[in-house]
Amino acid sequence: MEDEEAEEQQRFSYQQRLKAAVHCSVGCLCKEVASDFGGDFLTVRNFAKDLEMFARHAERSTINTDDVKLLARRSNSLLKNITEKSEAIAQFTLEQMAKKKKKFKNGNKDSREPAEAGVVESENQTQLLGKEVFSR
Repeated sequence: MEDEEAEEQQRFSYQQRLKAAVHCSVGCLCKEVASDFGGDFLTVRNFAKDLEMFARHAERSTINTDDVKLLARRSNSLLKNITEKSEAIAQFTLEQMAKKKKKFKNGNKDSREPAEAGVVESENQTQLLGKEVFSR
């Protein structure tokens, strides 16, 4: 009986130490993220809420690059950097689609008819170009 109580007390103590360690780690991560943004945790939390509201206003459940650009509109340098990265990602995506399309044309051994294949490729391209960067 005493062994069970001692074991239970030891488990409880371990859980408390684990909770404290997780709390400390999360706090340090939040401070690190906040320092990267040049603000405090409240600023980061407000950014997250704003991004969520932008997506919700557009009747979407996910946040995309347009929402991030809208958030960064007051900082010209940040907006420029985000726009450059977004364009680079879009260019890379288009290049990958062109490679896939070329590969598909060279090895057209698919059972689908060419017109049907074009529709599927068009849908994939639309999905990749409208790819959401962040999700809730």
